[in-house]
Amino acid sequence: MNHPVQHRYAEAEWETRCDLAALYRLIAHFGMTDLIETHITARVPGSPGHFLINRYGLLFDEMKASDLVKIDANGQVVETDLDVDAQRVNVAGFVIHSAVHAARDDMHWVIHTHSAAGCGVSAQEAGLLPISQHALRFYQRIAYHDYEGIALDEDERARLVADLGRHKTMMLRNHGVLVGASTVAEAFSLAFYLENACKIQIAALAGNTPLRIPSAAVCERTAQQFESPGEISAMLLSWKAALRLIASRSHDYRS
Repeated sequence: MNHPVQHRYAEAEWETRCDLAALYRLIAHFGMTDLIETHITARVPGSPGHFLINRYGLLFDEMKASDLVKIDANGQVVETDLDVDAQRVNVAGFVIHSAVHAARDDMHWVIHTHSAAGCGVSAQEAGLLPISQHALRFYQRIAYHDYEGIALDEDERARLVADLGRHKTMMLRNHGVLVGASTVAEAFSLAFYLENACKIQIAALAGNTPLRIPSAAVCERTAQQFESPGEISAMLLSWKAALRLIASRSHDYRS
């Protein structure tokens, strides 16, 4: 059954809205939220320079497709005919996302989280260690950006983008993590496995015993295995499976 506001949007945009709402709920489901803070954004198909972001003030696990707000590259609301509450966005929170979207045409989806595990590893001098299969997915494939304070200054965007380079994941030192991808399935997969790699590292270091680290050759071979063509289909299968975790909620994310 169509939602009453669905007619306002092109089919491709509504599909993106549903996927983004689902992504918000899954990030909440797996405990990667920070109350109403942090954001996930997506490009609006067929609408260059426009993005979808959460309506500020909602918890991630209550997000619906109709709650998402369309903004421009400066974080300004595009749909000004909506009521005031429906237009509420955290413009400052879009600073990081706008930098990534502008610099990387391949990043249609951008996730930023402040999870305890992600923040913990971001504060460790060595960064993400190659001590688990989850972590080896990101071996030599994760960027680092030093903390400069709350990300409110637009001039930080150039430095953030330079540090990101061509990577899809980045540790924001003393802050959290950032993930970008071309598809929602890939974005979810990268965020999920990076979060679990961080959890494993925190647990391993808590054991206060020497860590076993595979050779550089094995680490690189494993990272390349995660880049095989079959991984794309595996990500899609994982995404479809994850959607079933939130499909039975009383308030449908597709509304």
